[in-house]
Amino acid sequence: MRGYFGIGVEGISKAMNVGSLFRTAHAFGASFIFTVAASYSRAEGGRSDTSDAPGHVPFYSFPDVDSLILPDGCRLVGVELLDEAIELPSFHHPSQAVYVMGPERQSLSAELTERCQFVVKIPTRFCVNVGIAGAIIMYDRLISLDRFRRRPESSRGRAEPLPKHVFGDPIIRGGMEKFRQPPPTAEPADRK
Repeated sequence: MRGYFGIGVEGISKAMNVGSLFRTAHAFGASFIFTVAASYSRAEGGRSDTSDAPGHVPFYSFPDVDSLILPDGCRLVGVELLDEAIELPSFHHPSQAVYVMGPERQSLSAELTERCQFVVKIPTRFCVNVGIAGAIIMYDRLISLDRFRRRPESSRGRAEPLPKHVFGDPIIRGGMEKFRQPPPTAEPADRK
């Protein structure tokens, strides 16, 4: 899969659920994890984060929303159960994305929601915990952006084989002519 993603939370109410989120992020190959305006105890979160994600994946602790720094070209995606949010099954994940969720007893702050390029919601009847919500987001990203065999039409059917990747013609950027080599010409045998 091309691109990268990071995932984190603004504020926290349950460090164990954040630990679970970070462990799942580590398993899904997150490029970094973070907290915003949160006091996250690695010791407490580590009780559910048995992979020690902050020891293997870059971890950032931003003291407030203003200090949240994202890589160039990265899109900030808020995850919140709002009426106007995009339903996750209809959302096209950016190749470079950072997902942020709010604390379980509150919502994302208005300040952070304002910074988001997108706000998505998981179509559930009520909120799920932050660890579960993050797992659903990361799984949806994986199945949306990576290549997998097509599912069978029925429960007894077989999955179709993954089609071979077809490479297109090479793209030659302008100004590269000086680096092109003319094709070697074979000398006729009688000139040797």
